[in-house]
Amino acid sequence: MASLTLDALLRGLKQGAPDPVYLLHGDEDVLKDEAVRALLEAAVDPAARDFNLDSRFAADLDAETFNALVNTPPMLAERRAVVLRGVDQLGKRKSKLRDELVRYLAAPNPSTVLILVAGAGEDPDAELARQTTTVALAPLEPERVPRWVTHHAGKLKLTLAPDAVDLLVAAVGNDLSGLARELEKLASLAGDRPATAADVTALVGVRHGETVHDLVEAALERRAARAAQLVEPVLEQAGMSGVKIVTLLGTHLVGTALARAEREGGSGRLEDVVFRHLLAARPYGLRGYKDEAARWVRWSALWTAGELSAALRAALAADRALKGTTVSDDRGIVMQLVLGFAAPRQEAA
Repeated sequence: MASLTLDALLRGLKQGAPDPVYLLHGDEDVLKDEAVRALLEAAVDPAARDFNLDSRFAADLDAETFNALVNTPPMLAERRAVVLRGVDQLGKRKSKLRDELVRYLAAPNPSTVLILVAGAGEDPDAELARQTTTVALAPLEPERVPRWVTHHAGKLKLTLAPDAVDLLVAAVGNDLSGLARELEKLASLAGDRPATAADVTALVGVRHGETVHDLVEAALERRAARAAQLVEPVLEQAGMSGVKIVTLLGTHLVGTALARAEREGGSGRLEDVVFRHLLAARPYGLRGYKDEAARWVRWSALWTAGELSAALRAALAADRALKGTTVSDDRGIVMQLVLGFAAPRQEAA
């Protein structure tokens, strides 16, 4: 049956009644929850939702209970809904519940909307997918994350200043779960007034110019002294570690090396070429792909291919050092790494 994105699902729900059965899968659990909420809003009258909504985990059900849930008539409403989470577990072993589910999908109850939710990191069950409307919920592209932050803040009755959005995303990254938690805290902190970058700083402990992305930018621009100055304040931020910093540095070194190779190969419209590479690979933890492509192209002019190879070897050694000892000096290891990125004196002169 149909396979949708979240955007396509939301558009379809505005145009007509929901389908009988949906299978939500993918790695972004926050978007799965948004899809479930949208389906429930479309399927079940809020005034009668207490009587017409059941949410269960597959591991807690047997075939008889499932059959009763999906075939119970709605009370004082046109439809009822059943949310069944953890359906990926059903495909790993033969069970009466899975047999009953497959049998039900062949002729679903028209007055019930069944929402099947698979866990992150699991491929959708092919047999279930063939008989359901599937919705793929992968992590958002980096360009869309700031818009999602503004949208989610609106649901919390929270208004964010543009620089507050930028700083929050820079501090937390593209993790929607983490961003949602911080937005809830910001809503409590700001109250009825718009939240500012100062509020984000007070909450998350990150100031403009002192994010991990600022550290990476200084390092790849070969401003080694500034990068070294940023190591300590970045490491002090909640959830940050030397491994995370080195991993992000490694990603940008690989991207810059790619841009350097394209530059030496004489590729035209260099930013467009690098952007296409980014779209194909979709590495995690980056900001907007177009902006990152422009940075990699710009940085590639500051390095030779040999220097980039040496920097990547140094980053690998730093990563092993950080992971290979029980008493790790994150600050010293990362600082030594970024100081090694300094441009040779003769090139800087």
